[in-house]
Amino acid sequence: MPVLFSALLLLLMVGALVDIITRQDGQVKHLPKLVWVLLVVFLPVIGSLLWFGIGREYPAPADRPGFSLPRRRAVATGTAGAAPVDRQARRVQTTEEELAALEREIDFHAEQDRIRRLEAELQDRRRPDVDG
Repeated sequence: MPVLFSALLLLLMVGALVDIITRQDGQVKHLPKLVWVLLVVFLPVIGSLLWFGIGREYPAPADRPGFSLPRRRAVATGTAGAAPVDRQARRVQTTEEELAALEREIDFHAEQDRIRRLEAELQDRRRPDVDG
């Protein structure tokens, strides 16, 4: 029995060390990777439990429908008869997506200004020359 307990603790420690080392720095929370490694090496049980409890970043749970309930669209609250909320519309945009959207908007407005200038120039050419 003590051999089994020791083997489980060793497996927990090795698993935590492998997980820490293979993680990218952005997936490690609260402490640097080196500190987590030292914590697991010097305090194997506590360090491993802390690593799996608070040290690593877990992926967000997937939004999957259950077997018992049909999937329903979320409805905006606060207004009667509101249209369903599109999940894509609620998605947070990345910085690159926001910058690309701003560039498209700037290009659109620049093109509109150019069209207005050309239309004004065309109107000026169509007017009869008053001085001549």
